[in-house]
Amino acid sequence: MANATATAGVRPAVLSDLIPAVPGSTAARVRDAVLVVAGAGLTGLAAQISVPLPGGLVPVTGQTFAVVLVGAALGMNRAFLSMLLYMAVGAAGVPWFAGGASGLGGATFGYVLGFIAAASLVGWLAQRGGDRTVARTVGTMVLGNLVIYAFGLPVLVAVTGLDLGTALVEGAGKFVLGDLLKIAVAAGLLPAAWKLANR
Repeated sequence: MANATATAGVRPAVLSDLIPAVPGSTAARVRDAVLVVAGAGLTGLAAQISVPLPGGLVPVTGQTFAVVLVGAALGMNRAFLSMLLYMAVGAAGVPWFAGGASGLGGATFGYVLGFIAAASLVGWLAQRGGDRTVARTVGTMVLGNLVIYAFGLPVLVAVTGLDLGTALVEGAGKFVLGDLLKIAVAAGLLPAAWKLANR
């Protein structure tokens, strides 16, 4: 579960690797477990920032921003486990999906599944420098958001019976501006964090 760590002679792959721990040690396992739980918790909190759109089926939330940040900060393995935990706990009944929802299924559950894949992809890219510059971060975040849509839209269509054109508007088009703003924030935040860490 551990990625490269900020120990002597080992270059950190992602921001959370700056938290020192010897690879394979109990301290490293505890650190990684705390990061996984914290990532799921952050996503659950961000999901409560939910703004319903007039006549919309999918609300605007802070979830997607949290998902890509968790992916970039934790790296692929920890981000995967973090989003898997988020989904499992919500499916078990904890009301921390968007709008205080919980449980399996529903029109927006595909997006939750997409969080797992998106965070993993963003984490994989971040481990390869995908969050070190503004341009790379923008590319990484765009890909992460596209993965979320790729999982969310088919489930939205299957559950609601919407035609593809309407689903694209309701499940993606209405969120493009918000997603671009989130990507812009991430593109400023992540490279700046790396510059600060490298000083």
